[in-house]
Amino acid sequence: MPTIHSRRALDGVLGLAVAFSGATTGSRAVAQQMPSDAEIRAIIKTRVDSGLAEGIVVGVLQDGRRRFIAYGTAGPGRAPLDEHTLFEIGSISKTFSGVLLADAVVRGEARVDEPVAALLPAGTVVPSRDGREITLEQLATHTSGLPRLPENMTPASALDPYADYDARHLYAFLAGFTLTRAPGESVEYSNLGGGLLGHALALRAKAPDWGTLVAQRIAAPLGLHETYVTVPTDALTRLSVGHDAALDSVPAWHFDVLAGAGALRSTATDMLTWLAAQLDTTNGPLARASAMARIPRTPPNASARIALGWIVGGSNAHPIWWHNGGTGGFRSFAAFDPSRNAAVIVLSNSSQTVDDIGAHLFNPAVPIVMPARPPRTTVALTSKALDRVVGAYPLTPAMVLAITREGDSLYVQATGQPKLRLVALADNHFIALAANAELVFDISQPGAAQHVTLRQNGAMVTAPRLP
Repeated sequence: MPTIHSRRALDGVLGLAVAFSGATTGSRAVAQQMPSDAEIRAIIKTRVDSGLAEGIVVGVLQDGRRRFIAYGTAGPGRAPLDEHTLFEIGSISKTFSGVLLADAVVRGEARVDEPVAALLPAGTVVPSRDGREITLEQLATHTSGLPRLPENMTPASALDPYADYDARHLYAFLAGFTLTRAPGESVEYSNLGGGLLGHALALRAKAPDWGTLVAQRIAAPLGLHETYVTVPTDALTRLSVGHDAALDSVPAWHFDVLAGAGALRSTATDMLTWLAAQLDTTNGPLARASAMARIPRTPPNASARIALGWIVGGSNAHPIWWHNGGTGGFRSFAAFDPSRNAAVIVLSNSSQTVDDIGAHLFNPAVPIVMPARPPRTTVALTSKALDRVVGAYPLTPAMVLAITREGDSLYVQATGQPKLRLVALADNHFIALAANAELVFDISQPGAAQHVTLRQNGAMVTAPRLP
């Protein structure tokens, strides 16, 4: 059954999701050496020249040697695109939270099996089930039982969805939420859980916020001079403009209490330094924490192998640690392979996936899959025409598509999922670019639409409009 959700991201226009597929990084390394600069440049040039990104930067680390390949532009008024261009890295931020948790354990400040409630203000209610409380480890491994996003997330702007979700909202949601299964039972990717983990760790460390904790305990020790939650004024010309799938520029994202889910901005230079620290678990200021963060902690029968923040792909004999990320205007992919002493980072300033590029760099047998370029022949509709399709359309009793109008813009929001902007291809045909989903409304009769047909990822379902 299709649902309106973004394919891979701090998720489309509203989320921070990731694809759980061991095949993403391949089951084994086909080639010992990574592709040449010329091969990588050809790949990203094709992607950019095809209208799927304005700019892409790739960083490759192997046996201590760093290479950077960039193609395209960071946007009007920005510095030339290179390894020092800043991108929103989305859910890759969660790997920083995982190492922060491990570092807190090394410091004796926390335990992985410690209930998150113990780190929150006195009186904060956190849901539990069957006598089992949500632990820090479960937040880091997406086994907490918490949903992908909190149901009381109703942003003032769908283009900056996390900006106004604060601790008051978070605590209210936790107090009223009922877990449908006990913590630790299964994997369900949760941006809410990732954000809660970062918030709790900042409280335990008595840091003003998660971004400050990252700066103090990761960026400073490792020398990450180009990694921030808030970009300083003197670096703003290096901050790339983000774009949606149609390459229309979109606003930057901002975060409050859920910053740990995906608030970081970084460069290919800093990200290779970050990945180098994950490869070296014997030396360096975070070696012990990085070693702990690499240990898979989900049960063998789980749908994915998850360490503290990292997804473990490949095979048992040849594991590869990875994560991807995305915001409204950016996509990213990071991975490292200790057996080859290699790592890659791919950063793009559009919402089209780059997972295939990152996976292909590790394993040439993984094909490059060019995303479909969305149509540019959009049309402008009157408010009256838009209002014809506004309404609620139940895909199932538990999943309703809400179509709303805000000014001249139309939005779709599925139950428990982000609100996504729709663009019109015709008076009855709309596309959610962030989700690669199409909605076709039946307006054959006068008045409101009778039903909607949702097409996404090769599937199709029709739902009537509620009276």
